[in-house]
Amino acid sequence: MARLYLASGSPRRRELLAQIGVPFFTQIAPVDEKTLPDEPPLAYVERLARAKAQAGLLALSDAADAVVLGADTAVVLDGQVLGKPADRAEALETLQALSGRSHEVLTAVALASRERVVAQVVTSQVTFRRLSLAEIEAYWASGEPQDKAGSYGIQGLAAVFVSQLQGSYSAVVGLPLCETAALLAEFAIPCWQTLPDHSQEVAGRG
Repeated sequence: MARLYLASGSPRRRELLAQIGVPFFTQIAPVDEKTLPDEPPLAYVERLARAKAQAGLLALSDAADAVVLGADTAVVLDGQVLGKPADRAEALETLQALSGRSHEVLTAVALASRERVVAQVVTSQVTFRRLSLAEIEAYWASGEPQDKAGSYGIQGLAAVFVSQLQGSYSAVVGLPLCETAALLAEFAIPCWQTLPDHSQEVAGRG
């Protein structure tokens, strides 16, 4: 079986891969994440996911039987990619712009081996209820928005902001599990390789 490497330092992506029972190693290589002139958001996230996977593959000392997974997530409002906030003012401005509106979350996942690279982009729509300035400021003070695209994390405290979600929840977190599993299968990497032992729990319910 191929050895899977994750080209990401995101703890959320690590947790999601572990959730579906897929063992992996971590192999991160630097990638320039700047957008290209007039580059559409969908093309941007797919390009970055592919670049991360390929950079991770090139960084391996032995790429034989290796498959590298790269992913990228972008929050998009009115056609503009909202990155991680540079400071408090930018985070507050972003969250005020998202308040009471729907926005897109694009997540691309790519798998690279020595023979080929495959990728897929998943689009989800997230709707925020109307937010007060006081709760936006309190959310910033929690520290959670500082390293998040779009200045929020749906899997954390900002879950209370989301009134509607159309699409993939795991993609909004950072890795679309349904689509990732299908791509892994193309490289003969199965899910559910590591499963918790529930035999004691089941026995105790009798």
